[in-house]
Order: sequence, then structure tokens, then C-alpha cells
Amino acid sequence: MDRIKRISYEVLDKYKSRFGEDFADNKKILNEVSIVRSKSLKNKITGYITRYIKKEIREEKSKKEQITSTQSEESVEKQVQSETSEPTTTEETITETIEEKTETIEEKTETIEEKTETIEEKTD
Repeated sequence: MDRIKRISYEVLDKYKSRFGEDFADNKKILNEVSIVRSKSLKNKITGYITRYIKKEIREEKSKKEQITSTQSEESVEKQVQSETSEPTTTEETITETIEEKTETIEEKTETIEEKTETIEEKTD
């Protein structure tokens, strides 16, 4: 591990909660919590810390998005399952109409059978 990463990790171990996504703010915080005399070394350490914090924040956001998308997919699946298991009002209406038509057909069939019987009696 190179010097910049090692120093950055040491600083982050102790003061991680104080650092954020802004380079200038992180540079001020680094000046408060440590003594780094070289300007270029200080900038490199601050840059590494800033990138590290931004990366962590991005990863947290992507994990949250994955969790929420997974939860929303599960809720959609549950809705689809409940909709398919429960008949909708349209399905109920269609079922009622079919039952009514079936009854009407049965009544007409009975009437036809009665008329057929009377015709057979008359022809005998």
C-alpha cells in the first residue's frame, strides 16, 4: 500500500465522520486533524479521502436503490397474484350473464320438448 492510501486510511479510521464530499472542506479538516507539511502530499491525501467518501456514498445509494426496486417488484408481484386470485367485477358480470343465458336456454329447451310431445300426441 502506498504512502497516500496508508495515511488516508489512518486519518479515516479516526475522523471519518468529519469528512464529506467537498475537497476544500476536507482539506480544512485534514489541516485540523493532522500535520502534513507538504502541500502536494496534503492535496493528494485530501483528494484520495474525497474520492473514497464519494465512492462509499455512491455504493450506499445503489444498494438502497436495489433494495427499493426489489421491494417494489415484490409488491407488484403480490398485487398481480391477488388480482388473479380474486375475480374482478367484469369477470363476475360475465359469469352472471352466462348463467342467465344458460337458464334461458334450458327454459327454451323445456318448452321445445313440451311442444314436441304435444305434436307427437296429436299425430298419434
